[in-house]
Amino acid sequence: MLKKLLLIMQEAGEAILSVKHDELTLTAKANKDVVTQADLLANEVLKKGLLTLLPEAGWLSEESVDDKARLQAKYVWIVDPIDGTRDFAKGLPEYAISVALVENAKPILASIYNPASKELFWAELGSGTWCNGERVTCKPILSSPLSLLASRSEVGRGEWLRFQSHEIKSIGSIAYKMALVAAGKADATWSLGYKHEWDVAAGALLVTEANGCVMDRGGKEILFNQENVKVPGIVATSLAAEQLVRDLINP
Repeated sequence: MLKKLLLIMQEAGEAILSVKHDELTLTAKANKDVVTQADLLANEVLKKGLLTLLPEAGWLSEESVDDKARLQAKYVWIVDPIDGTRDFAKGLPEYAISVALVENAKPILASIYNPASKELFWAELGSGTWCNGERVTCKPILSSPLSLLASRSEVGRGEWLRFQSHEIKSIGSIAYKMALVAAGKADATWSLGYKHEWDVAAGALLVTEANGCVMDRGGKEILFNQENVKVPGIVATSLAAEQLVRDLINP
């Protein structure tokens, strides 16, 4: 199943890259997010491939109408065809496809793929986290100052000013940021506003399988395939940085 999942991820990536930027149209959704024809095309590729791979699974995607039948399913695919649509539309290589297979509220298989950088991350429960065929882990030793990945929009709104004594790098997609934390490229990332399950489900497994920690802004475990798909913040950190990150967020 893992091998087939990775092929589907790459197929969706090729579909995204096939959409020419000079033909791209951004459409505003009811929740003020935006969608492009590339999001919808990738969603079609992923839905066809993943539901063929596991027909009995439920489906939860940012770009599909929510079918509440998923709440009774043992397995559910949780999908964001493009996390970081605005960055993709601007030509910034900081977006990602995010896919997780959830069983009984917890991810058991996940992949995040950045088609622009060709970074393909994946994790299976109990089998670690990998990027392009190499095992990766969260940073084992605490950096001083902390190396943090932040939302560009949150930085622009001044939400990271109180953390400026640390090294902060602005990057688009939260899924991609979580994958980079899992790969040891930074100590932590967080977003204290509400996210959605499809933003963070895959990243949650990547980070925990890479010897990291994932929680909501209150420090609680995140459960997936819930009726309310909003998540009260997301914090992803190495184990070495966990306590310091908790203290920073909730002084």
